[in-house]
Amino acid sequence: MEKLSIIKIGGNIIEDETSLNAFLKLFSNLEGHKILVHGGGKRATHIASKLGIKSKMINGRRITDAETLEVITMVYGGLVNKNVVAKLQALQVDAIGLTGADINSIKSDKRPVKDIDFGFVGDVKKVASNSIDKLIQADFTPVFCAITHDGNGQLLNTNADTIASTIGVGMSDIYETSIYYCFELNGVLQDFSDKNSVIKNINTNSYKELLDAKIITDGMIPKIDNCFDALNNGVQKVHIGNTAMLTKENDNFTTITL
Repeated sequence: MEKLSIIKIGGNIIEDETSLNAFLKLFSNLEGHKILVHGGGKRATHIASKLGIKSKMINGRRITDAETLEVITMVYGGLVNKNVVAKLQALQVDAIGLTGADINSIKSDKRPVKDIDFGFVGDVKKVASNSIDKLIQADFTPVFCAITHDGNGQLLNTNADTIASTIGVGMSDIYETSIYYCFELNGVLQDFSDKNSVIKNINTNSYKELLDAKIITDGMIPKIDNCFDALNNGVQKVHIGNTAMLTKENDNFTTITL
């Protein structure tokens, strides 16, 4: 079975031109088949503010009303995605920018209203792995932004970590898949004040202990939950760390195992 690497990058990398260029250089040098997934929330918030649209957040999650969805579509699917694709072309990577609506690749259900109405937010329902594989087999490198669709003409804002994990699960029937969650830290930290205190391995047992000790909190919880969900559904390997983990020389990052 051939290998496939799925790399997700966060907003801090996208926001900083130097960091983005350095990451894309590493990405371009990765051997084998690969897929890039990106968000762009900070850029969307900045541009929404310039347009006089106030971003609404609850517990760190964006409320996506109709106006906000327009901004997200412009920023994620246009500005950020095409900027990344153009930079990859300059690095001789034949990239193709996609939303989940393109080639019907990722369908979602609009999140049901419970305690909070998140608006036009999607929970991934289906990944069209065979369609994505056609692009890979044609030697294209897919670059997905954090937008999916419901199959009825409605675009939906969708968590980029979830997109990475569900693509990984979907493609695991065809490839031996590994997911790399790249962000600004070296990995999951034992002590947040010590940037070198990387926890090298987290499994289901140690995860519970880290949660009980409140070492892992807030936004890191859904990220790691996504990791375990991916591993439980066919993904071979999941790693969390900064972009240096894409190099063979670096081993200072967090690996999630069952």
